Amino acid sequence: MAETGAYLAGAKPTMRAISKPSSMLNRFLGRTSTIAFFMTLPLMFVMATLVIYPAFYSVRLAMLDRPMVNFVGLANFSFLVFKKPTFWIVVYNSVLFAVSFVIVKAFIGFVIAHLLQNLPAKAQRRWRAALLIPWVIPPAMSVLAWLWLFDPSFGALNWLLKTFGVGPVFWLGEVIWARAAVIIVSVWIGAPFFMVMYLAALKSVPEQLYEAAEIDGATWWQKLRFVTLPMTRNIIAITMLFSLIVASGAFTVIQILTNGGPHNQTDTLATWAFRVGMLGGDIPLGASTSLFTLPILALAAIFILRNVSERGSEA
Repeated sequence: MAETGAYLAGAKPTMRAISKPSSMLNRFLGRTSTIAFFMTLPLMFVMATLVIYPAFYSVRLAMLDRPMVNFVGLANFSFLVFKKPTFWIVVYNSVLFAVSFVIVKAFIGFVIAHLLQNLPAKAQRRWRAALLIPWVIPPAMSVLAWLWLFDPSFGALNWLLKTFGVGPVFWLGEVIWARAAVIIVSVWIGAPFFMVMYLAALKSVPEQLYEAAEIDGATWWQKLRFVTLPMTRNIIAITMLFSLIVASGAFTVIQILTNGGPHNQTDTLATWAFRVGMLGGDIPLGASTSLFTLPILALAAIFILRNVSERGSEA
């Protein structure tokens, strides 16, 4: 019995030593952060497979010659910057379209969201569903419909202008009108997204703030400036950043509507990279063209997100 008691007494530390790591493991696996990490592993794998790997592979392609055999370093980038005049036209178009898309979409979406906010709930749901149709329809179908509307001979837009005594407009044949057509169609497709985001932001603003502003005698402009915008500017900034990223890779609208014409005057970095790389057979040069969007988007993201964090800390 004494030996048995001594044996059990000696076994107790061993059992504690075994149970202690087990309890630590249970606590580690029971943490919310640990569960969240394991749940995001599939997404991280998809991101690494579909985003990170292609990004590094495109950098590798951009540093090869046309047959993709020899390493040429930054020769493709210097060729685009110093020896390819079309490249600067494409850069100008990319910046013009990105800024125009974001500003016009943001303005129209904000105005429509305010109008819907003041409607009764039933009418608001009905109008919201109707206004979401341009965003829900596949972009290719919308662009094809607009292509018919822009037809110089049989299009509805020129027929409407003719009723007001205005001559036919060659929408897709002249540089100014072709760029305007691209902006119109892109705004038509993307403005409902801004409307939904801003409407959700407006619903999150406490009604007590508007009531206090009315008691102080604030006008509608003062309520917009000192109540609505400060409470929704973070959502506005994030939405504009997201739209800027989408606009920088605008492809479907331009490819179907104008095909980059006339004379590359509506090409962006995305469409011209496809034209040079895939259709022209120079994949390294196309990869180099597409990579020029990264520094522009990085600067825009840093600027917008920095302002968002500062506004959050001030609040």
